[in-house]
Amino acid sequence: MFHNVNNELFRAVPTTTSSSSSFDELISTSATKSTTSTSEITTDDIYGLCNGLAQSKETPISQFASRVLEFSSQYGSDNSISYTACNITGRPSKFPNYGDFPETFAMRTYGRWWDMAPSRLTDIMPQTVKNNMPQDFIVIEFEDFVFPNEISIYETYNPGAIVKLWAFTINERWICLWEDDGSNDSDTRIFSNDSHIFSPTINEIKIPTRIIRIEFNHRNLDYFTEIDGVLLEGVKFTPRGDLQQLMNLSQANKGPIQRKLEKVSFTTVPASNQTQDQMLKDFLIKDLENFIAKINCGDNRSLSSCVPDASEKNPHTLKNMPSEISLKICSYLDLVSLCRMSQTCRKFYHQIARDPSLYTELNLMPYWDVIDASVLNTFKTRCRFLKKVDLSWCGLFNDLTSSDFNDFIRHCGKQVTHLRLNSVKFLSSDSLETVSMICDNLKELSLRNATISRVTGNPFGRFKSLERLDLFHVDIPEQQIMLMLQNNPNLRHINLAFSQANMDQVATTISRCNVHIQSIDMWKSRGLSSTGLRALAASCSELEEVDFGWCLRDEASPGESLLKLLKGCPNLKKLFLAAIRGLNDRDLENIAKFCQNLEQLDLLGVMGISTEKCYLILNQCQKLKLIDLSFCVHLDDAQIAIWKETFDVTIKRSFVRTDNDYSTRSYNIIRNH
Repeated sequence: MFHNVNNELFRAVPTTTSSSSSFDELISTSATKSTTSTSEITTDDIYGLCNGLAQSKETPISQFASRVLEFSSQYGSDNSISYTACNITGRPSKFPNYGDFPETFAMRTYGRWWDMAPSRLTDIMPQTVKNNMPQDFIVIEFEDFVFPNEISIYETYNPGAIVKLWAFTINERWICLWEDDGSNDSDTRIFSNDSHIFSPTINEIKIPTRIIRIEFNHRNLDYFTEIDGVLLEGVKFTPRGDLQQLMNLSQANKGPIQRKLEKVSFTTVPASNQTQDQMLKDFLIKDLENFIAKINCGDNRSLSSCVPDASEKNPHTLKNMPSEISLKICSYLDLVSLCRMSQTCRKFYHQIARDPSLYTELNLMPYWDVIDASVLNTFKTRCRFLKKVDLSWCGLFNDLTSSDFNDFIRHCGKQVTHLRLNSVKFLSSDSLETVSMICDNLKELSLRNATISRVTGNPFGRFKSLERLDLFHVDIPEQQIMLMLQNNPNLRHINLAFSQANMDQVATTISRCNVHIQSIDMWKSRGLSSTGLRALAASCSELEEVDFGWCLRDEASPGESLLKLLKGCPNLKKLFLAAIRGLNDRDLENIAKFCQNLEQLDLLGVMGISTEKCYLILNQCQKLKLIDLSFCVHLDDAQIAIWKETFDVTIKRSFVRTDNDYSTRSYNIIRNH
């Protein structure tokens, strides 16, 4: 594919160097990409080169997504077509209908319920995490390169989750096309109960693309969002000759001095008869002093005002502030602010901004688009006391390799206790073995949706201190899972959603080796039966959260074993039993009787329950905050509407509407809930 082409000539910061100052400038400018779409990456030079290689006739085209390259989460299983990422490709199949349709793309979570569960996470480097931080993403590819001018996203259920749009350009750089800034103009997200085409005004870019990345934040959603298609419109880019010619034109690259000049808006406009040597001479004579002042002192201060008066014995400047106070102040800064500050003076750069005490936690996920080997090399000298690190989403298109990551862990991982590598593609068996050998005290290992190449040997055998293990949608042999359970007796939280391991074997091992377990997620895994439930009930009395959704579907009636689990785990706060066919009213009676601490209950798709027993749960489970009754076909919708007014409980009720099912009653239920 085109993103494998060597394009070092186009990189703003070459990966062949390891410059701390380059990293600081790179990170500090990355936060403003959404408003500087014509910055160093999208230069007029590259635009001219693209146009020079393109056909002279401008051809506007519209195209729907043809392929999904990557995603962080999906509701459906890989062997299914319901609610999977591939449903986002092609023409919309349900729009303009509004409703819950399996033919669309949906993700795993919605709202703030997962943040309120016993398994909730705390942020790493929380000062770096914004309120509207993306939680999920999908990367899609189109057939033709275009200079994009419009992106239309067809939202058919609970619109309003999209917070950011990116383009991966032909020169292998990510450019932000749009970002939700929280304003009230027409481009902000729309929360409604109708289908919606989300088409914000995107930043103009002058480099062709055919890869778009959509990022989502679900916290403000009432229920799952669903996407039916994505349309990309723009002027088609058709190269006259070999596309490699574009990638080999070195004159499009700009050196560090030119980038610095452009950054502070020193754009020289030469006279018509002026040579390059004359331009440089004029700059050195006329503008150099102002250029230095503008870099060091800001746009509104002269050079003289930056130099303390020699007559003052103790000028009150940041330079004379005790380092302890400076470090305390800097400990509250996010990574962007810290890197910007490091460029203000030598003291901040050499003594403060690189002090290892500021880097006990490192969260690079918000800067995934600029993280490569040179950035990790920069942190080697700063992260001597590193304890928590998040590299999630980084290195999507080969910007990081297994060797880069291994080298970083060897230098900085000795004291690491928390490691998050969600949706990364650079891991291998060697990487996991390196982590297990270096990170002796690792307590959290999160590999959600990560791809691990060449799983050989025993990469998980050395982990001994894990308290949290997240293997959501990760393909790991059953033997390795069992080994981790056996070697980590202090395990508190485990996520095995989508696992191909036998869940009865997993449950039996947990009951024997992990008796202090607090949360278990087996959502859409396989092989769980009454045997596994009885094993958990016998030993895991501290359980507060279980998700057996879509996992007990082959069990005719889990009633007795489920009853033992409810009796044996009196502290259950979250109980997800979606699509378990054998559940009936007797099970609901047991839930109402033994789950007095229950806060979240998911009964989506359970057919054999009645309105009366659901009402019993609402009455007796006084701490209940959420109950999902979607697709429970035998319930009385009129009664549910009354419950919504009577109980302080969020009740979810979703339907699939067909073309022939548009009664006013059903339509209003969907709109309101």
